[in-house]
Amino acid sequence: MFGTSGIRGPVGDAVTAALALSIGRAVATDGAETVVLGRDARESGGFLRDAVAAGCRECGADVIDLGMVATPTVARSIARLDADAGIVVTASHNPPEDNGLKLWTPSGQAFDTDRRDRIAGIVEDESYTFAAWDESGTRRSDDRATAAHTAAVVEAVETDAPIDNLSVVVDVGNGVGSVTAAALGELGVDVTTLNAQPDGSFPGRPSEPTAKTLTTLCRQVEHGDADLGIAHDGDADRMVAVDETGTFVPKDVLLALFARRAVARAGGGVVAAPVDTSRCVDDAIDSFGGRVTRTKVGDVFVAEAATREEVVFGGEPSGAWIWPDETLCPDGSLAAAKLTALVAAEGSLAEQVASVTTYPIQRRSIEVDDKTAVMERVAAKLRDAYDGVTTIDGVRVSTADGWVLVRPSGTQPLIRITAEAETEDVADDLLAATVERVEAARK
Repeated sequence: MFGTSGIRGPVGDAVTAALALSIGRAVATDGAETVVLGRDARESGGFLRDAVAAGCRECGADVIDLGMVATPTVARSIARLDADAGIVVTASHNPPEDNGLKLWTPSGQAFDTDRRDRIAGIVEDESYTFAAWDESGTRRSDDRATAAHTAAVVEAVETDAPIDNLSVVVDVGNGVGSVTAAALGELGVDVTTLNAQPDGSFPGRPSEPTAKTLTTLCRQVEHGDADLGIAHDGDADRMVAVDETGTFVPKDVLLALFARRAVARAGGGVVAAPVDTSRCVDDAIDSFGGRVTRTKVGDVFVAEAATREEVVFGGEPSGAWIWPDETLCPDGSLAAAKLTALVAAEGSLAEQVASVTTYPIQRRSIEVDDKTAVMERVAAKLRDAYDGVTTIDGVRVSTADGWVLVRPSGTQPLIRITAEAETEDVADDLLAATVERVEAARK
């Protein structure tokens, strides 16, 4: 039921009002007495939100409805409103025909594996605890959430250098990330917005912000006088960037910049990042006394690791960034403000990007009939061939001059292979040898 970041899929197929009703019932049955609820701009969000609210109330939980807000706005509001859980109706960066549900705790952390399993079990068994007819939950609205989120972002930004002389272009992507422009504006930054009108059909560009989908933002920054560009996905938990030349910043490099800043300011510490993260992050923080702890792929797992005291930052190259001292929810607006402050303190974003040593990465996907069986056979072959093997998520092999990761797709009948090395030839060789083993394991 739950993927790496909640429930997600086509409306009317994988995601229905009946499913939303069941999730609301299950969260209340699991013990939540007050639930904060929000949605992104997708057309289906209205009836799915109503279904979630009905399920919560039917099982005795009170609902505080924030309306159309960003995912991190909901996550941050749970503690502020003394609630027990938060539910966001969103499909994040997926296309407009999709929708989904994300579940959050008062710390801002997504439901962990155990709690997701409990919710799934309640839904599958239909073991709901319904309230008596006169003890059903209430539903009320709260219109302070966006302002409170904006204030929290402004307060969290370290202004080591003047920030009010910067100019930033923010591509909201027709999503619900208005907090970014508001917070930067309060910090004195000159802000220009693109695709700022919420629209669940995403007419301005696809919801997922990538180098291919951000051509308008890149041109605006390149031909204007902005110091950087920012872009969000539909629910504004993700944030990616464009430097002052209009060049998309590689997401592994952005992770390295955030990690380096966090470790340097803390005087050391641990950075949580998934197993498919580039070694450029390790290199970037090594001289500052930092090290990387690797997690399963998915910001849920990065957040789980970020609960450990020694972790000062967590990030995923998808564009999810977590500062655990602020919130355990990836917060695109916080990341945007942090990056703007970093440019104010350290100068040109393009020059900072150039300061990060990167390595050639090769990727391949292979279609298979039985992912589990193929992975078992591949894992055995890799253990026989290499010493540095870990199985946190798939199989990751570390060599003297590179690494290769083999892991099953979470949604498709594919085995994904990623290889990174100091030279392109070595990366090619690592990839080719691993592809050969996967192909052999298919037979």
